[in-house]
Amino acid sequence: MSFPSWRRVRGILPGLAVLTAIAAQTQLHAQAQVGLRELPGLSGDGPVTVFYPSDAPAQATVRGPFTLHVAPDVVPVRGNGRLVVLSHGSGGSPWIYSDFAIRLVRAGFVVALPEHKGDNWHDHGMIGPPSWKRRPHEVSRAIDAVGADPQLAPLVRLDRVGMWGMSAGGHTALALAGGRWSPSALRAHCEAHIDDDFTACVGLTLELKGNWADGMKKSVARFFIGFLLDDTQWYGHTDPRIAATVAEVPFAADFDPASLARPAVPLGLVRNGQDAWLKPVYHVEPVLKACVSCTLVVDLPMAGHGSLISPQVPDLSGQVARLLADPPGFDRAQVPQAHERIIQYLVNHLLP
Repeated sequence: MSFPSWRRVRGILPGLAVLTAIAAQTQLHAQAQVGLRELPGLSGDGPVTVFYPSDAPAQATVRGPFTLHVAPDVVPVRGNGRLVVLSHGSGGSPWIYSDFAIRLVRAGFVVALPEHKGDNWHDHGMIGPPSWKRRPHEVSRAIDAVGADPQLAPLVRLDRVGMWGMSAGGHTALALAGGRWSPSALRAHCEAHIDDDFTACVGLTLELKGNWADGMKKSVARFFIGFLLDDTQWYGHTDPRIAATVAEVPFAADFDPASLARPAVPLGLVRNGQDAWLKPVYHVEPVLKACVSCTLVVDLPMAGHGSLISPQVPDLSGQVARLLADPPGFDRAQVPQAHERIIQYLVNHLLP
């Protein structure tokens, strides 16, 4: 049996020390409790829900139809010193991402979820491009809100913030990674692919059912698409504090692919292969094809659009239930595994 030379051992020891320190820190965070509070939004924005490390014991806390095991309005403690902002999908709330947010806190992060104005669980008045123009700025102001909180601000450094978004929130993530989009680009996409990408182009207003009425529905959709998306301006917003983004099942058909060829920050992507709402072939896959530096962080061939939402939304019916429900064959044991891969991606880029 041969043994490594002392020189080789000496070279290995610092790496082992670093790994040991990381493992100890991870164990420390895993034992931490999770605090929950709501900050007022800035500049007329909706509230910002914050999950954060705390020493206070968790208690059953009801938020909407969900029961969370967190400690409301308790004193925060230091975690890993980094903030991650989560951007919800259209009509979303903080609570359907709470399992992911809690896992992030267990990894040491402070997590902020801004409620996007006009596109949330109780207000649908600005869904689509009017919201998409605001959303990246709302993420920036959510960072400002955490930085202005006297208890949270001393516990986080805002020079390397992480950002994740799902669906319309994924659109937000692409913009914050340096992508530019235009309503007219979406109009061109929908004029070319109204048959195949009808739900993405129209939303939940109409649904094709394979009968005689489909032709009329497409004609109505084309009329309103031509009218509402008559805007050739390119939109985008970046924030120098954001150091890494993850776009999960993003709405992406309206982006200029060239603007995402070399993102301004590391960009991770999540593809759910059975997504019937934002079909991968028209949304996440063109981003993957255009981007030379992106990482496919999670690829779930059997997952649907809402399969990584956790906890699942109860009592859905009709079209939205069909679009968000897990497709046959999807194993929900993959959900925490996917969340952990996303968290590891953020750790790698925010905690060098």
